[in-house]
Amino acid sequence: MSNTTTGMGVRRFGRVNWLGLWTLITREVRRFTAVWTQTLLAPLVTAGLFLAIFALAIGPSRGMVQGVPFVMFLAPGILTMTVIQNAFTNTSSSIMVSKVQGNIVDTLMPPLSPLELVVGYAVGGLARGLTVAIAIWLGLALTLGMGLAHPGYALAFLALGSVFMGALGIVAGIIAQKFDQMAAITNFIITPLAFLSGTFYSVAAMPEALQIITRFNPVFYLINGVRHGMIGTSDADPDLGLLVLGVVTLAVLALCWRWFKTGYRLKS
Repeated sequence: MSNTTTGMGVRRFGRVNWLGLWTLITREVRRFTAVWTQTLLAPLVTAGLFLAIFALAIGPSRGMVQGVPFVMFLAPGILTMTVIQNAFTNTSSSIMVSKVQGNIVDTLMPPLSPLELVVGYAVGGLARGLTVAIAIWLGLALTLGMGLAHPGYALAFLALGSVFMGALGIVAGIIAQKFDQMAAITNFIITPLAFLSGTFYSVAAMPEALQIITRFNPVFYLINGVRHGMIGTSDADPDLGLLVLGVVTLAVLALCWRWFKTGYRLKS
């Protein structure tokens, strides 16, 4: 791997501007750690409230779902929903705020390639998603005694899901020009994807037509993959889920790369 210096004095090792990439990743991570009560503590409290409300409203009469108590079935769905919302918010808000404040040029002008920009933002979303996941899982372990039936699957799906939603956040941040447009994307696309994917119920209980429609939702495979990793049961084959989610994630990342390369809705 060669060590070179460009005409602008930027140190590169091979073809990657590692210093610039690390700086972007550090900025994205510090964005959410600086306000940890909002970005880490609040999701933990919200997830706990969801579980408490469902447990109190439905009660023990709800019985078992896929061989486990309903609260145990529900917990992975709520964890995953919270993780993907935070991963999406981290990248979308970063780009959206930069565009509104007019300082997006500070990110576009440095000698960072489109791929480096995508990686930097995506890693920020990944870091926030996994941090939230760890915090909520620790809470579940302490309150419900929940472990991990298949840790490898749980980690793989949570990491891939965070990158997927982080990439969608990049797309949303580039498309939206105002905060109300971002709110519309969140309310009419992201929230339905999360809620209508088996978060609160088993898809097997739905009519067959709705089951078929649900299987076109990539978040369905994400939530069931995490559920398989945590409690060992799900409505979908986890290996198929990894394949579907991996293909969709690569497609969205490629779109992000293309838009950074052309400057679509960023340089005008």
